[in-house]
Amino acid sequence: MIRLVLADDQAVVRDGLVLLLTASGEIDVVGTAADGSEAVAQVVRNAPDVALLDLRMPVMDGAEATAALTRQCPDVAVLILTTFADDDAVLPALRAGAVGYLTKDATGEELVGAIRDVAAGHTVLDPGVQKRLVELLRAAPPPPGTASPQDSPSAPSEEAEGLTRREVDVVRLVADGLSNTQIARRLVVSEATVKTHLNHVLSKLAVDGRSGLVAWAWRNGLGGS
Repeated sequence: MIRLVLADDQAVVRDGLVLLLTASGEIDVVGTAADGSEAVAQVVRNAPDVALLDLRMPVMDGAEATAALTRQCPDVAVLILTTFADDDAVLPALRAGAVGYLTKDATGEELVGAIRDVAAGHTVLDPGVQKRLVELLRAAPPPPGTASPQDSPSAPSEEAEGLTRREVDVVRLVADGLSNTQIARRLVVSEATVKTHLNHVLSKLAVDGRSGLVAWAWRNGLGGS
């Protein structure tokens, strides 16, 4: 049974989610909260496997609550629920340590599956949220002291230690939303070669698929090339 704390400032939504998740037979909702601060307190008190947080909440929003939980309860997987995929608070929540994002139009089956996945250590990104994250990353200035991809297109960052220069190039292009075919054209290699690089990267980083790799790249400054 997956232990979960749920936070949403709308009582109707919160109560509906509790009923839905409890009915799945896989999830035990051990605490609920109406704001981010209360959510953090509930997680600290109940030690769940997963914290399901609304992104927009009073007192402390989802990104702030995620940051607090990353510091205080690093073993708890944070799954964010957003009303709109284009919410600009999505990227700060990812940087704060969230491992999953779903929009509120997800089906009950998708939500339960996402909770199951993040509890197992996987990353879950709604396609619309993933697209928005790429857009936000492209528009954001690089972190201070970080060379732009144009200045050093092949040099791996400290966070990418263990990857080859070509693997870093592939990660950057995946994070920018390019398909394997587009990456092959950009790097002037075969699509099979791109797939080989991706398999090596996924193995080295122990991330869960393409969405997990994208999330890892954003966290480690390899996006926005």
